[in-house]
Amino acid sequence: QVQLVESGGDLAQPGGSLRLSCAASGSIFSIDAMGWYRQAPGKVRELVATATSSGSTNYADSVKGRFTISRDNAKNTVSLQMNSLKPEDTAVYFCNAKVRVRPGTTVTFNFWGQGTQVTVSS
Repeated sequence: QVQLVESGGDLAQPGGSLRLSCAASGSIFSIDAMGWYRQAPGKVRELVATATSSGSTNYADSVKGRFTISRDNAKNTVSLQMNSLKPEDTAVYFCNAKVRVRPGTTVTFNFWGQGTQVTVSS
């Protein structure tokens, strides 16, 4: 089993910054991709940003230029630096990891954290 533990969610003012962190532990051989998704009330969960083990990153258009994802492959951690926050960034943010649990396979398993609340309001 794999556990993802998130931290950093908080209340921030518009224009402010927050940093989210996520650490993965458990039966991990390697992690192909780690990233962040978010879900606002009444909306579907959406991709925010992802980072592969090779360093490629992908961002939602709504956060490009404001959010930066970073990953430490050796520590199995991923962070999301969120700047210039807007009220529409308010959501529960979920960490995600696509994990290979043993060598010699390309099969990955999808794991989620419990979510951390980000609220942007004055």
